[in-house]
Amino acid sequence: MMRRARLAMLLVGAAVWPVAALAQDHHAHQMPAAPAPTPAPAAPMPAMEPGDPAAVSTSPGPEMETPPPPEAGNGPPRAADAIWGADAMRASRAELQRMHGAFPLAWFQLDRFEARLGDGRDGYLWDVQGYYGGPTSRLWVKSEGEGRFGGKVQDVELQALYARAIAPFFDVQAGVRQDVAGPNTSYAVLGIQGLAPYQFELDAALFLSHRGDLTARIEADLDQRITQRLIVQPRAEINLAAQDVPQLGIGAGVDSVALGVRLRYEIAREFAPYVGVEQRWRTGAGAGFARATGESPRATRLVLGVRAWF
Repeated sequence: MMRRARLAMLLVGAAVWPVAALAQDHHAHQMPAAPAPTPAPAAPMPAMEPGDPAAVSTSPGPEMETPPPPEAGNGPPRAADAIWGADAMRASRAELQRMHGAFPLAWFQLDRFEARLGDGRDGYLWDVQGYYGGPTSRLWVKSEGEGRFGGKVQDVELQALYARAIAPFFDVQAGVRQDVAGPNTSYAVLGIQGLAPYQFELDAALFLSHRGDLTARIEADLDQRITQRLIVQPRAEINLAAQDVPQLGIGAGVDSVALGVRLRYEIAREFAPYVGVEQRWRTGAGAGFARATGESPRATRLVLGVRAWF
């Protein structure tokens, strides 16, 4: 039994020894791995001038690096000037300005044309204005007046003003005003008109008469849309004076205050009838002048009118 076991072990050892020797010999003679090739350095890019068309690329390749942006204050004010030059772009910019509003326009608005009913003093009022000019300088004309039905016109004023833009929504205005009903009075006018924050339309002016009387007027209104065509408009007007003006029945300080609200319906964008109510007060010396002429210092009136523009 022992002899058979020894014989088997000798046979197994004889079979395994050549395989192990062959593997050891192959491992000893294996060649080392070749090192990875080192990439060749990229060729330097030639320097490019700002006006060179080759300097602009919409999809730079791996060998092209996008140049860093110029430091603040060192680049041109407009990006196109860096590519095509300021002289070449000047005419194009002028054409864009003309296309987007840099041309003269004429505009006219019948802001209020209304009948005023109440307190036994039924009458009418108009308030119109318009301009001709470009976006930054314009010639304005304004007219406002009122009278009684069946009677003569009581107040008529005409204004001619030059306006210059001082902000995106505001103009400063200067010119003359002439009153042609009642005592003839000429004024120098300095005012401001525009769209205040929260969409308030503001018109304020100082008037210096040829007699040296200084007065002022402030008007403000706000359009609030109920629907696309139905609009409610609160409106306020304040008249002030630096001194009493007996010839015109104006009192020093706050001479009068008017508050009203009008509801209009735009049959078309350019034409809208309205109905409303307005309360007017004369205060201080102005109330005394009103009583002297038989008027009440306080009046509430129903107004019926139309607003139009073109």
